[in-house]
Amino acid sequence: MRGSVERGWGWGHCASSPLLLWTLLLFAAPFGLLGEKTRQVSLEVIPNWLGPLQNLLHIRAVGTNSTLHYVWSSLGPLAVVMVATNTPHSTLSVNWSRLLSPEPDGGLMVLPKDSIQFSSALVFTRLLEFDSTNVSNTAAKPPGRPYPPYSLADFSWNNITDSLDPATLSATFQGHPMNDPTRTFANGSLAFRVQAFSRSSRPAQPPRLLHTADTCQLEVALVGASPRGNHSLFGLEVATLGQGPDCPSMQEQHSIDDEYAPAVFQLDQLLWGSLPAGFAQWRPVAYSQKPGGRESALPCQASPLHPALAYSLPQSPIVRAFFGSQNNFCAFNLTFGASTGPGYWDQHYLSWSMLLGGSCC
Repeated sequence: MRGSVERGWGWGHCASSPLLLWTLLLFAAPFGLLGEKTRQVSLEVIPNWLGPLQNLLHIRAVGTNSTLHYVWSSLGPLAVVMVATNTPHSTLSVNWSRLLSPEPDGGLMVLPKDSIQFSSALVFTRLLEFDSTNVSNTAAKPPGRPYPPYSLADFSWNNITDSLDPATLSATFQGHPMNDPTRTFANGSLAFRVQAFSRSSRPAQPPRLLHTADTCQLEVALVGASPRGNHSLFGLEVATLGQGPDCPSMQEQHSIDDEYAPAVFQLDQLLWGSLPAGFAQWRPVAYSQKPGGRESALPCQASPLHPALAYSLPQSPIVRAFFGSQNNFCAFNLTFGASTGPGYWDQHYLSWSMLLGGSCC
């Protein structure tokens, strides 16, 4: 009897095999959090030797046998190009004269090219605003009467060098419309704070997404801008590269564990590739106060991902410089808040965050 009990707790028919345990781990852990435990991370603003400083931020995360490159820029709308390579020696090459030309193809490269295992991009094209005054259905799409959107290609941005913080591996793109006749942004700004990590941890503020050395966090904050209505809801239009004729997949993960984000039982993910090889993930929650908490939590609604014509979107020079002009784009909208409950109108503040990551080997 004793022998049979021992077999039951060992690798007999009643026990999980190592392969099964690894499979369970893959499904239990958020995608992208099973890569390198630590990386050597650097942030650099790439200088433009041909003229005025341009906002081009390169985050390079070097592992044992791989490198992740995140290239952020406010040339055109704010965008990031993500590249994963299978060598710790890959480098970023920038041809400024080509990048700043009307035909920027080839102005941005990661070398050697044959080391690239994954690449894609996200472009934050427009800031959306809706009047939800007479909307009683919180699930309405759109969530109210739309105001003319703000194109982020028409924003004026700060000098990214002034916000570069090597201690926290972070930098902030802060901007406002160049043409603002109604002065809605006279005392306001839209900020994109980018942060990299050398090891796994969680931020102190909600929604406390678990980040690793393979990820980069983006926090978006709209602060002090005057809404054009008494119950304005704001949102973002986001574009990404399609995979051939298809769009990347959008998935929802549900869990009863809300230890780190109270009352938020969902994780939304945008996945590139069939493995997948890259991802963006976020909790469907934003906050109308700083610091965020349950009392100031706002729902975040994501529209379905759909193909979009490139000419209908504000163009990103770095995306075209890296990927060329022959690409299929897909887009979706994120909307923050509802017509009832807390909202941007409380303190003229809104924040939301996401994680980006890639895998190469």
